[in-house]
Amino acid sequence: MKLRSALLASAMMALPIAAANAQAIDGLYVGAGIGANFKQSQTFQARAGAVTTSASRTSNAGPAAVLSLGWGFGNGLRAEIEGSWRQNGFKNLGGTQENLAGGMVNVLYDFVGVIPSVQPYVGAGIGYQNATYSNLGPVSSNNAGSLAYQAIVGAAIPIAAAPGLAFTAEYRFMGLTGDRTYTGTGVQAGTSLKATNDFNHSFLVGVRYAFGAPAAPVPMPMADVGAKSFQVFFDWNKADITSAGMGVIRNAAEYSTKTRYTRIDVDGNTDSSGSPGYNLGLSERRARAVAASLVQQGVPQSAISMHAYGEAKPLVPTGPNTREPQNRRVEIVYR
Repeated sequence: MKLRSALLASAMMALPIAAANAQAIDGLYVGAGIGANFKQSQTFQARAGAVTTSASRTSNAGPAAVLSLGWGFGNGLRAEIEGSWRQNGFKNLGGTQENLAGGMVNVLYDFVGVIPSVQPYVGAGIGYQNATYSNLGPVSSNNAGSLAYQAIVGAAIPIAAAPGLAFTAEYRFMGLTGDRTYTGTGVQAGTSLKATNDFNHSFLVGVRYAFGAPAAPVPMPMADVGAKSFQVFFDWNKADITSAGMGVIRNAAEYSTKTRYTRIDVDGNTDSSGSPGYNLGLSERRARAVAASLVQQGVPQSAISMHAYGEAKPLVPTGPNTREPQNRRVEIVYR
């Protein structure tokens, strides 16, 4: 088991691009995605004079693209504006194609810390889409718009080598409200085509970049004063131990079997964001989580001494109300 774990860790370290622990976006971000769009069967009503005919037509899969600009509020919630484009050709309708293009306003929520190195998200949006048809025969007015709505389900994979950058994969359902009527002019006056239901299923892959994202915390060297230290880092406002943190705890537990010590200090710390009272409680929860994990790894509970310092002992000095990844930590010190 240890050999397999070591080989897996070596392989992951050798990758030029590796996944990082997902964090909530705090500030401006941009995104882009491309993929395929699938339309549900659409109903058309054609009218020439007093004669009206109706038929449903299916479409071929077509391309889709999305560009977005948004703002993250640091707690998983995001808001964004989006521009999108979709194109589909209809079967048995004389080569007719529909192009959908428009803008949406979306609200999304990221589930931070639920799955290591992956950030699921859901969202919903409203906006306006212009539906343009080509090859409509006698119908000369070939574009009309509708209010639109959409639901979004996706996941982001942060890239450790590029803080703020993430790959995305998502599904979007978009529907247009009401009907759209396309009319003829001149000798074709009185001719019209009405398009009714318009439902779209888009599957997209893309990238997202959050500006000002902090670099992943890197343990800083400790002075050699006769004590051995290990540092477990935490996500912002979290006391959950990450997969990287568990690796540090296992190393610390293994070290306890190879050395002589009188006690083990487990010191909880936070950055300066939040109130001092809240940070003191958060640092205590972090210390308790690490101490419990050490005990699970075989370290005697009687040897552990826990301390909660809140924001009082930063590893990196900062001003007040500052998010600093290297200050969100628990230090395990063998003395």
